[in-house]
Amino acid sequence: MESIDPSSPTAHSWNSQLSVLEQDVLDEYARLDENLRTVVGPAPRFLPCPLQPSASLACKLDELANCPTTEIMDGLRQLERKSGLVYTLLKASVYSIVLQQEMYAVDNAETP
Repeated sequence: MESIDPSSPTAHSWNSQLSVLEQDVLDEYARLDENLRTVVGPAPRFLPCPLQPSASLACKLDELANCPTTEIMDGLRQLERKSGLVYTLLKASVYSIVLQQEMYAVDNAETP
């Protein structure tokens, strides 16, 4: 595992009693913390979300939090119906293919 460059912004002056591996782990946690703060932090209200790709997760969470529960449930019901329809069509297609293969096998067995 590589150690963090001391000049990098995520490098911290950890306790000198830590091993290199422990320092690397702490540096990774610091980098993860910085990334999460960047992504999940509050998005400024003066710019629309599409202009801020780093804040897209925060925008989506904000949008979901402000969306009424009934709208979310209606959307989930529609998704459930559509996925049920897709599953039914997939089963019918697979059954049709299996049936055709059985018919071809019977036809090939009967012809000398």
